[in-house]
Amino acid sequence: MNNIFKQRLALKKKFRNREQLFAGWVSYAHPSITETFAMAGFDFMAIDMEHSTISIEQAQRIIAASQSEGVPCLPRPVSHSNDWIKPLLESGADGMVIQMVNKKEELENLIQHLYYPPIGNRSYGVNRAHDYGFSLNEYFDSWNESASFIIQVESIEAVNNIDDLLAFDEVDGVMIGPMDLSGSLGIPGQTNHPDVIKASKKVIKACEKYGKSCGTQVSDTTESAITDLFGLGYTFAILGSDLFVLWRWAEDMKVIMEKLKK
Repeated sequence: MNNIFKQRLALKKKFRNREQLFAGWVSYAHPSITETFAMAGFDFMAIDMEHSTISIEQAQRIIAASQSEGVPCLPRPVSHSNDWIKPLLESGADGMVIQMVNKKEELENLIQHLYYPPIGNRSYGVNRAHDYGFSLNEYFDSWNESASFIIQVESIEAVNNIDDLLAFDEVDGVMIGPMDLSGSLGIPGQTNHPDVIKASKKVIKACEKYGKSCGTQVSDTTESAITDLFGLGYTFAILGSDLFVLWRWAEDMKVIMEKLKK
């Protein structure tokens, strides 16, 4: 088994064991950003294609950059469409983070896209994922048991359906999206609102019940904030993003320049 396959399986086991994990998140396309982040030793990297202009071709380069540092990569595609999911899998993704999974019918459809028979109906082909044919059978034989599948719970509908969603063995974990969750509750942007916190706690408890990993993205990446996050019952933390890093730096520089101009 090649190293990428071993790392993919190891990540799956960590999710299944509800181990404490850390992840990086990229919204910009240049692979050097991902490579730099991966050198920090994240357990996995994620690609935000939903809220960025990253193309499938660019995502393949990002996946390769992450894996070159021994870090599995889980893209978040633009939509649930197999037009996005299939080429990302063929590009070598180690699994998927799928946004806005609200009901079991959507989840059943996604499982068909993500897994080979007999679990799903993913078609058999040859591309980077299979080492361009050099690891073809090994990939086919190992994929269903080694790929990581994380669903995003980002609406009150999904929260209310959480037991139905987590009953699927194919789901390895949940990423709570507080921003969209606040929007679905009619309080957009108020991620610390009691209703958002209450809904998030319900999901965290359900993940504990079903033995699923549970995480979220944090903008405050101080040690104390991350410690508090795990104290709430989360098992993985996505530590900001490349966009957040640049945004914060730009804000700091703006303050400094405004002071010096006076």
